[in-house]
Amino acid sequence: MKQPIISFEHFGFKYNAQVEPTLFDINLTIYEGEKILIAGPSGCGKSTLAHCINGLIPFSYKGKMTGSLRLGSRETKDMSLFEISKTVGTVLQDSDAQFIGLTVAEDIAFVLENDMVSFDDMHNRVKTAAQTVDIANHLKNAPQELSGGQKQRVSLAGVLVDNIRVLLFDEPLANLDPAAGKQTIELLDKIRNKTNSTVIIIEHRLEDVLHRDVDRIILMNDGRILADMRPDELLSTNLLRANGIREPLYITALKYAGIDIRPEMFPRNISSIRLSEEDKKKLQGWYENAPPSNPKPPGDVLLSARDVSFTYPNNVTALHNIRIEITKGEMMSIVGSNGAGKSTFAKLICGFERHSEDSLFLSGMDLSQYSIKERADHIGYVMQNPNQMLSKTMIFDEVALGLKYRKVPEAEVKNRVEFALKICGLYPFRNWPVSALSYGQKKRVTIASILVLDPEIIILDEPTAGQDFKHYTEIMEFLTELNQRGVTVVLITHDMHLMLEYCSRAAAFSGGHLVADDTPANILSQPDTISKASLKETSLFTLAVRCGIADPEAFISRFIENDRRERSR
Repeated sequence: MKQPIISFEHFGFKYNAQVEPTLFDINLTIYEGEKILIAGPSGCGKSTLAHCINGLIPFSYKGKMTGSLRLGSRETKDMSLFEISKTVGTVLQDSDAQFIGLTVAEDIAFVLENDMVSFDDMHNRVKTAAQTVDIANHLKNAPQELSGGQKQRVSLAGVLVDNIRVLLFDEPLANLDPAAGKQTIELLDKIRNKTNSTVIIIEHRLEDVLHRDVDRIILMNDGRILADMRPDELLSTNLLRANGIREPLYITALKYAGIDIRPEMFPRNISSIRLSEEDKKKLQGWYENAPPSNPKPPGDVLLSARDVSFTYPNNVTALHNIRIEITKGEMMSIVGSNGAGKSTFAKLICGFERHSEDSLFLSGMDLSQYSIKERADHIGYVMQNPNQMLSKTMIFDEVALGLKYRKVPEAEVKNRVEFALKICGLYPFRNWPVSALSYGQKKRVTIASILVLDPEIIILDEPTAGQDFKHYTEIMEFLTELNQRGVTVVLITHDMHLMLEYCSRAAAFSGGHLVADDTPANILSQPDTISKASLKETSLFTLAVRCGIADPEAFISRFIENDRRERSR
């Protein structure tokens, strides 16, 4: 019989800086060897619960705990942070924040060096941990030389090397391309089966996590546990959508077709779900009756790249002969694996990187003749992390900054800033400090600070990374509104759902090459492109094939159109 490894009993927690508790009456038992997914909207208490498990509460974040929390048989309040760390290992969303050593081997060995493990034992344990996560061929590399997925494996090896019993992952998929995310979920499953470690995953991308089975899903909201269920049970309810969590797309499609989702259908992933012939006929009927999508006709060419190539000073060639045109008023995405050249291409457009060839044109104008400042009059760039763009204390001053540098008259600054804030839904907060805003609101401030300059194109790097479904929808609906006002929007993203739902076109990069330029539905229906660009076949395509629908691409397009209409209601 499995023994409890983590036990919450009537547990609560209130941060010292807050009036109300963040966690209320938590009762939860996690057993040895279980794999648990913790889901819930932003601010629901997931991270606070994790910090209680790994000891950051109360050792780093101060507050008042009530009730009981035990690791094994011991109360955590009677344990030191060092003792807790010998049971619980945490892999952060940002792998770079965990690196200590100059090489992969040094980084993995760090905890063993602190424990004064002998060199021979250390060498063997590092090699074993590296082999477990398939990173043994990179032990001499610097961590910064690795891809996002490889960095995450190094962080995981650094935890496994100490024979940790509980592995805690905080949004492990947020910064990974779809293929690397899929490999990560498969790796976690392999490690759980090989080591019998308890695995706890906190993640918004529920469908991606369920690529491999989990034992239970813990659904949280408002600091409370709303559900503790097997995936088949939870997916047969409406609890996910009711609490701002995106259901797997194939589940939503089946519901639109009037199919009742039941636990005995094994709906936990697209491979396991059992569909009757009647279910398949219902889905076929829904598809045949759904109105076809009506794509917007393309506008005039706004930005043109003609055989763009770029090599960094270290002789690494990041782009090879990129030819692409972006038209006025479109919303498109740029997708591909980590290191494929997506961000380099954006940097060349903005002038952050320069090359000698005259191969980028804006409305027919040669961009090589333009400075960064002159390009910024036409092209706006919004970074993934809003905190890296914010420099002023007050919201109004932040949005006005670019105009003041351009010496725009004060009266005009006021009018343009207020107009941008109204468009971004921030006008009521115009006199607030930036620090008082949520992450999503800060994102809007950075967009407003670019929008106020009246650019023709806005390029956004991972606009929805780490966002729950509610905030994801808010950001994307806002960008859609901007796009309908005539602003051309280019999204650099790993999110296949985003690409499908909001973009009429996608460009897929791989190894510095443009390997596809097509509709998102078509790209995600082409196995060769999916493999080259490290993408992931959508479950909608698999569902359509399983139900005998002759044109899966059309099925995907009709689902997306229907989903937009349903959500807009």
